Amino acid sequence: MYRRLVRPLLYRLGRGDAEVAHEQTLHGMRRLSRIPGAVPALNRSYGALPAGLERTVFGVRFPSPVGLAAGMDKNGVALPAWRALGFGFVEVGTVTAQPQPGNEKPRLFRLVESEAIINRMGFNNEGSEPLARRLAAYGDLGYPLGISIGKSKVTPLEDAVGDYVTSLQRLYRYGDYFAVNVSSPNTPGLRSLQDSGHLRELLTALHTEAKALSTGGRDPKPILVKIAPDLTEQAIDELLGVCTDVGVAGIIATNTTIGRAGLAPADEWQAGQTGGLSGRPLTEISAKTVAHINAETGGALPIIGVGGILDPDDAVRLFDAGASLVQIYTGLIYRGPGLVRRTNRRLAHKGTE
Repeated sequence: MYRRLVRPLLYRLGRGDAEVAHEQTLHGMRRLSRIPGAVPALNRSYGALPAGLERTVFGVRFPSPVGLAAGMDKNGVALPAWRALGFGFVEVGTVTAQPQPGNEKPRLFRLVESEAIINRMGFNNEGSEPLARRLAAYGDLGYPLGISIGKSKVTPLEDAVGDYVTSLQRLYRYGDYFAVNVSSPNTPGLRSLQDSGHLRELLTALHTEAKALSTGGRDPKPILVKIAPDLTEQAIDELLGVCTDVGVAGIIATNTTIGRAGLAPADEWQAGQTGGLSGRPLTEISAKTVAHINAETGGALPIIGVGGILDPDDAVRLFDAGASLVQIYTGLIYRGPGLVRRTNRRLAHKGTE
């Protein structure tokens, strides 16, 4: 029903503007969160999880290993509703210390034949302080929450560490884990923070701050690093060395790519759009990256696999490559909420094989 009825309607919103469809979807999920009885009804259709999906990764208990990736609900406005779609965890953000409008519109483009998206959103968000207030108002969400933090565009690279630390301080009490986004292609210079020297300084500061913010003898909350799919294997290995040295809890592989390989002929005219590419063209890349990280670390470093999950077998492939958890975003746009339910069922069945 989603692909025959709902998706065509969404694609016509705003005269085909993909960002309008995104905003309207988010608005609808936010309204559902506030209507008495709506979330339980949605949960009965999509949210009931098969037995055997629970797992503990980097000390956090996940009811399902299938999560919603950062970018869908940047400001955390619809958090009660996502679990009802079957997601076992949600990652909000990427959020920055300073509120910012993001890049000039239009900045979100569908490549329908390729089942892909190009975005150059530019970390548009309300800022980490308003997000902290919203999360405080929610209270216990009943599922793990990840928070992706990035650098404010107005902050010079030499001041990036303080910018990230500010967001961590404001949001620490609300997140179950924190994702350090140094891999978006849409903030100038951001990817240079993946270089070993910059990354070591940033992660050391965040790890030190997390220890200081932990109370009652608790271990600091997990800090993960989200990497780009465009790194060479040598660059990945250097990055992993820094992560291991500093005590990073895990890797998120991968962010969007600046490459344009794998586009369907009908979409090649869109290849000149700047921004990060997600969706089906990343299926192979993300699986290879996860497999390389898993092999390089001997399976000792948990991996959240993300990129190119458009059917349950794509998720299975990431788990087979070494992922501990997976995240979906673009697949939700093209295949609808049924993808989450089918993936949970497929993983539960796989667990009994």
